[in-house]
Amino acid sequence: MRSITRTLVTVTAVVGIAAGGLATGGVAVAASAEKPAASSEAYGALAVVNLGLNAAEAKNVQRGLRDDWGYTGDIDGQLGPESWKAMQRALKKHWGYTGAIDGIVGSGTISALQRALKSYGHYTGAIDGIAGPATQAAFREYANAHDW
Repeated sequence: MRSITRTLVTVTAVVGIAAGGLATGGVAVAASAEKPAASSEAYGALAVVNLGLNAAEAKNVQRGLRDDWGYTGDIDGQLGPESWKAMQRALKKHWGYTGAIDGIVGSGTISALQRALKSYGHYTGAIDGIAGPATQAAFREYANAHDW
């Protein structure tokens, strides 16, 4: 009986320490529960989202965005927030993008991109806002079909 009690006390101590200390364990858990969870979109603006393009293909897209949609960043083959803001401007003007020009590649951006790719004959799938293999293949085809 004594060893069971000792084991329970040890387990309780370990759990308390893991939760932020014995004295503040409940407070630490309560405080973290009050914080809103960061959404993945909060970090999307910092990310490079090439959607399956290699650097050369992404550079080609960036050159087109520079020439026609106000992209002023480096032609570096990394489709980051500034590349996607320029893309969103194009998508907003021609392919029904209704979201913010924020450089975040969410389902609205992908849906509008799918409409654009479909209009150019590169995409035949559903307009579903999912950047799956067919969308990525169509984006790659589009990037390789233009020589900016």
